[in-house]
Amino acid sequence: MGRAWIWVQWLIGWLPVAALFAVLMMTVHGAGMHEALHYSLRLMATAAVLGLVVHRFTARLPWPHPMRLAFIARHAVGAALYALAWVAANSVVESLRVGQLVLVVGPGVAAYLVTGVWFYVMIAGVAYAQRAAARNAQLEALQARSQLAALRAQLHPHFLFNALHTVVQLIPLDPERATRAAEQLAALLRASFDNPRELVTLREEWAVVQLYLDIEAIRFGERLRVDAEFQPDALAATLPSFAVQTLIENAVRHGAAPRVEATTVRVRARVDGTQLRIVVEDDGMGTEPAALEAGGTGLRRLRERLGWLYGSGATLAVQAAPGQGLRAELRLPLQDDAEA
Repeated sequence: MGRAWIWVQWLIGWLPVAALFAVLMMTVHGAGMHEALHYSLRLMATAAVLGLVVHRFTARLPWPHPMRLAFIARHAVGAALYALAWVAANSVVESLRVGQLVLVVGPGVAAYLVTGVWFYVMIAGVAYAQRAAARNAQLEALQARSQLAALRAQLHPHFLFNALHTVVQLIPLDPERATRAAEQLAALLRASFDNPRELVTLREEWAVVQLYLDIEAIRFGERLRVDAEFQPDALAATLPSFAVQTLIENAVRHGAAPRVEATTVRVRARVDGTQLRIVVEDDGMGTEPAALEAGGTGLRRLRERLGWLYGSGATLAVQAAPGQGLRAELRLPLQDDAEA
């Protein structure tokens, strides 16, 4: 199917040139529309077939940096050969059509050859432009993957440090709970490294978040409560790994950690039209918006990842105020399996 589509694109690209030649024949030479269309289509068909050879030739002769005379000389020879081959091919086609040997030179040999050289330059220029665009797209994709990998690598230590800090705090206070927390941390490490994908389903993400919450539950006890509600179709939607984890961490850090009373963290996820909508909010201590952004790298890295993955299609809105808790709303475009 892919190769067939390339052929279709190639033929469609030559149709406007054929139409231009037909118009020139009708206006300059007074040919009828039917005759002009048939003749121009035959000319463009041979030019397109020979153009495939030019396309392969340009693939074997990359564009040099800096420009070299040998490169120009090879293409000059190629252009001359293409023009001669075009005259010969059209003559063969016309000879087969009329049943006798015919030399097709149009308005003149020189004009015909110049037209062939112009075709060669056009084909070679388009081929080099296409390859340059493909290389740029590959470089951008590699840059995006490298940037995402770097952001992910920075996010791993971020939440793992928080979990390890919990274990360290428990060691002098309650060795038994510290042991349980260490076991939960091992499970968390295993779950996070066993799934290196950039995009995961919400169901997979929540399974890792629950391991993190199990560790924090050992630390906070009844002071931390989690209320989660997910629509069934939302659980199958994809999102960046550690996205919900980052929002939960901020709720625990700014809501539950500085507070003696119990703090409830509510997590809601649903499909809203063509978007996945996730809300994480708490009734904890809250903080100043400036302190929330400056206090860590989690939210900043998450926003950068969203930009790389979705462009302007994803939004993350965070509301914070002292004594009023935090509210984070993440909206992501839904993706099918092929896009994910």
